[in-house]
Amino acid sequence: MALAPEQAVDFEALREKEKQAKADAIDAYFRLRGMPLSGLGRKMVEEAEKNDLDWRLLPAIAARESTGGKNACKKVAHNPFGWNSCKTGFDSNEHAIEIVAKNLGGNNPKTQKHYAEKDTQQILKAYNPPRVAPNYAAQVMRIMNTIGEEEVLVASVTANS
Repeated sequence: MALAPEQAVDFEALREKEKQAKADAIDAYFRLRGMPLSGLGRKMVEEAEKNDLDWRLLPAIAARESTGGKNACKKVAHNPFGWNSCKTGFDSNEHAIEIVAKNLGGNNPKTQKHYAEKDTQQILKAYNPPRVAPNYAAQVMRIMNTIGEEEVLVASVTANS
């Protein structure tokens, strides 16, 4: 059964609605816990999509590593992810999100051997190996599930709505 033109689904609007729902879930998670990274949900979703990562991964790592920015690395600026054992600082939290997402997505030639072609659990085990933090992957995965479901369902948007 074909849809009438007035019933056509606006896939771009639907995708935008889904992206916003994910960003809102991240921001709500941070806001409800008084975490400074609240407001950066949209950036995290966009960078996760750009690097083919689960949309919940970056905020969950930030929550685990620095309580969402409350306890970010002290010796360097703008590193709420504990990236490079807090030896690397960034120009801003947005810049940190971009760089960490690029690395975890396997898109940095210098680190791709650790992250490319891996699923989320494998990425987490490379990020903080079990010999260093035995329950790290499970802890981050629990935070991811608290933030939201992997698949976000939104009501369809028709071209005329």
